[in-house]
Amino acid sequence: MSEFKPRILVFSTDNVSDPGIDLAGRNKMHYPAQVFVVTLPCSSAVKPRWITHALAGGFDGVFIAADGSDCSYVPDCTQRTAAAVAVAQAQLKEKSLEPARVKMAAVCSVCAESFQKHMVAFSEALRKMGPPERGSSGPATRGN
Repeated sequence: MSEFKPRILVFSTDNVSDPGIDLAGRNKMHYPAQVFVVTLPCSSAVKPRWITHALAGGFDGVFIAADGSDCSYVPDCTQRTAAAVAVAQAQLKEKSLEPARVKMAAVCSVCAESFQKHMVAFSEALRKMGPPERGSSGPATRGN
């Protein structure tokens, strides 16, 4: 059996974290190939149900690359994003899933090294946890 390679869904923002993530790619910084990025205008737009749906649908972890204080849409972006993460983590706990499968960190437009380090560390933490138990709300097995 091959080594478990966690699939990570990243919610990123087009004006703040996307440029940093793109910079990591341009600089050929290595992080797991099983990282998938979805772009939003603002990290506070992330809904807890999106997070739980991603985990039920085959992702092993969800990372929110938050705007932090750089958000140009709402002054309390960090608090709103953190609240959504807290709700999602509570829902995971109710389903006997590890809340640590959801992480949030500020990633700025020049934070390529920070993003790369987050992905490597998060992937390793998820690898140690192993695949989540996906009850009747998600697939029991994962396709390629």
